[in-house]
Amino acid sequence: MVATLLISISAIVSAVLVGFVARRVLGTAVGWPRSIVVGLLVFFLGVPFTQWTLRQTGLPNAAAPIPADDVWLWVGLIALSLAWVFALGVAALVASEAIFPTRALPNPIDLVRAALRQRKRTRRYLEILAIASRHGVGWLFHGGRSRVEEQLSTSEERANAIVATINDAGVSFVKLGQVLSTRRDLIPEPYLSALASLQTKATTLPWETVRAVIETDLGRPLDEVYADVDPSPLAAASVAQVHRAHLLDGTAVVVKVQRPAARAQVEADADIIGRLAHRAEMRTRVGRDLRIESVARGFTATLLEELDYRIEARNTMMVASTVDLIDRAEPDRRGMVTVPQIHAAASHQRVLTMELVDGTALSDSAERLAGMTADDRERLAQVLMSTVIEQILVYGVFHADLHPGNVLLRENGSLGLIDFGAVGVIERSRRQHMTAFLLATLSENDVAATDALLLIVDPPDDLDVEAFRHDVGIVLTTEHLRTAGQGSIFTRMVDVIRQHHIALPGELASAFRSFATLEGCLRVIVDDFDMVGEALPLMPSILRRTVSAKKMLTDLQAQSVISLARLQRIPRRLENLLAGAEKGSIGITLRGESGDDVGGILGRTTAEIASTLVSIAAVVIAVVLVVAGGGPVLGGSITLFGVLGAVIGLFGFLGLLRIVRRTFTRRG
Repeated sequence: MVATLLISISAIVSAVLVGFVARRVLGTAVGWPRSIVVGLLVFFLGVPFTQWTLRQTGLPNAAAPIPADDVWLWVGLIALSLAWVFALGVAALVASEAIFPTRALPNPIDLVRAALRQRKRTRRYLEILAIASRHGVGWLFHGGRSRVEEQLSTSEERANAIVATINDAGVSFVKLGQVLSTRRDLIPEPYLSALASLQTKATTLPWETVRAVIETDLGRPLDEVYADVDPSPLAAASVAQVHRAHLLDGTAVVVKVQRPAARAQVEADADIIGRLAHRAEMRTRVGRDLRIESVARGFTATLLEELDYRIEARNTMMVASTVDLIDRAEPDRRGMVTVPQIHAAASHQRVLTMELVDGTALSDSAERLAGMTADDRERLAQVLMSTVIEQILVYGVFHADLHPGNVLLRENGSLGLIDFGAVGVIERSRRQHMTAFLLATLSENDVAATDALLLIVDPPDDLDVEAFRHDVGIVLTTEHLRTAGQGSIFTRMVDVIRQHHIALPGELASAFRSFATLEGCLRVIVDDFDMVGEALPLMPSILRRTVSAKKMLTDLQAQSVISLARLQRIPRRLENLLAGAEKGSIGITLRGESGDDVGGILGRTTAEIASTLVSIAAVVIAVVLVVAGGGPVLGGSITLFGVLGAVIGLFGFLGLLRIVRRTFTRRG
């Protein structure tokens, strides 16, 4: 009983000791479960290994009495043998940590939740793959070619099959397709036209469900916010539906109400979209050419933002501010382009209440436009064009989904902009580059236009600049000979950017798209409207606003303040430098591109190299001493050099283990 207890205690001590020493030697955490297992192995293998070592030494049989002069030799050999078993156990820990690094054990509750989410995601993932295979576009995800897929022999057939798959996959995928249909810089024809045909099919929600969402989101009964709400929706989409209403003061408004399951559905699909996009980009050329994973990642982030109507409310108010600033500069055009007022007290995350904009979409206003005089239509087009161009180039906040369906022809003959779920924001420095590009485009200066474009986009290292300039020049030259209705100069410029595999940042892609869709809106109002020709006279005034004397003076003042602050620091820094020179403690810190201290890195690298060389040298010396033997005989066949070799080799071995562990840690 006592012997068993002592053995158990010794085994536990050995297990704990192995883990503790491994942490000290390796300088990193090691999982206790594997430390205990290795410690027990060390304990149970230690005695047989020690006995084997003693037998190899030629010392008297351990069963016989040990001479008094050999006691310390026996103790030393036993300790050395156990130390080597211990070192081999630590080596086993290093190997296991290098192959399977220690990770924190997950919370059981989190584990169950993750399993449930994984099960739901897997079911949805398989459902989408089945839909894709049914329509013959499974090759997008696995790169193979089935009999059905081989039948899609043309680009048009493949584009239509992709659209059919997206339509069946649900709202998140339809939204993704609709976003892709606006990214002409990424999507070639005929995929672009096919994606543009996507329509979200949506059934209307029961009024009681809508009422519950409104009252829950606003935290108040309906009659405390609205005088009345029309139970019949004005419009219904996959994410929300819109109802007419009146506030308590009688103001006519529309209420946009998010569907209760919209966020859960989008969040569930967001991860799947990312995984499918990753597979498509890794396994297919189409996915790589379209950089579909990056697009999908940006889309899901944007879509989740759009589900928070507080963001849309802020967007709407920002665009309204730009319109107000433009109207202040030109009072005679005030009211010709309007943005609905947001009623913040009746809005929250899933409910958005805004001013009712009376009128019909430009796309449905052909009869009314035909009844207007040519001068009125020309004036309307001019005002809309100047508004959007100034929003993009002067103020940097603009409607990123401007198409004839989002521009209403109001009853009084003015224009109303609606639906601000997507708003573009461009910083001032890039706006200046875009202004230069637009000026060069309008004046047909291909060299300046190319230079300005290269400041805007992210060109690849292997870009053929001369070929790019040539293609830009061709677009500029042919634009002046094209007739109305043959597309936009901006869409053709984006085609050139895509053909040269140049990355166009998302906000700039939105600006180019807005220029192109603006041209479409203008030609709905005036069918032969020449946007290029009409925009040229506006550019001097826009340039004065973007690069005005007042702004230049303000910039100069800001730079002067910054320079003055830096100059004020120079005397103190010189004083510190001189004080350091007197004390002989001047040092130089070198930093790399990532900001890391190069000197510190060099120091650590030098120390590691020195440690490695010392450890290797120790192992080599140990091998030489053990093999060569020699020196005084300590007992049996044991020599002093052999013992020294075993000891030196032990420390060299542990040093090499530590270096190996650090190497694997850095790689991980």
